[in-house]
Amino acid sequence: MIGKKIRLQRIINRNNGRTIIVPMDHGVTIGPIPGLIDMTSTVDKVAGGGANAILMHKGLVETGHRSSGKDIGLIVHLSASTVLSPDSNAKTLVCSVEEAVRLGADAVSIHVNIGATTESEMLFNMGQISRACRDWGMPLLAMMYTRGPKIQNEYDVKVVKHAARVGAELGADIVKVNYTGSIESFREVVAGCPVPVVIAGGEKMETDDEILDMVRGCIKAGGAGVSIGRNVFQHDDPQDIVKRISGIVHGGLA
Repeated sequence: MIGKKIRLQRIINRNNGRTIIVPMDHGVTIGPIPGLIDMTSTVDKVAGGGANAILMHKGLVETGHRSSGKDIGLIVHLSASTVLSPDSNAKTLVCSVEEAVRLGADAVSIHVNIGATTESEMLFNMGQISRACRDWGMPLLAMMYTRGPKIQNEYDVKVVKHAARVGAELGADIVKVNYTGSIESFREVVAGCPVPVVIAGGEKMETDDEILDMVRGCIKAGGAGVSIGRNVFQHDDPQDIVKRISGIVHGGLA
């Protein structure tokens, strides 16, 4: 598994085991929103701020990944759905691990909605991808969200820690989940997951303090960092907000 270890060090700080990932896969889900029009410019800004990796779909790697400034890790996203679908929670595979290898990816990611009506299909897909990742020595980031008819609150620690555990048990190297709102509750999520846990950024927040408080809570609870999209790439100054997040995640300012 030396290949997987080498690739993981391209997206995770080897000294503290933490990471700042900026997902930019939203164009498939909701279209070309602000912040994702000029991809090269956005990548330059988040790389300059100190992000460890960006995440995107295969079709934008050539035009959007390698910035003119600081290098940055690449995670290729393998699953997708759109808000125009009758069931936007049903994620389908749109890329393979082999394609990601040819694109020069440092890791791949997959999205699973625990509780969705198509949960079984997504879990099956994750199992197949996890196996391929082991064969290729490719790290796997699992976005484990809690969405579906039985989910009353997708931030409830009971369902979030269950989702995180599912990701780890099915072979993820990093698990991404919602932040549960407090240090105490998120400690439960981290304690129940034997692989690094990062938090999602969620909907666009009103203030920087909201973003940074959530990041501090994650780190104080033992989380491994963040995977924040809209609250970074739609920020008035993406480079600055990443620098401030980095001060918490990597700089000991939690």
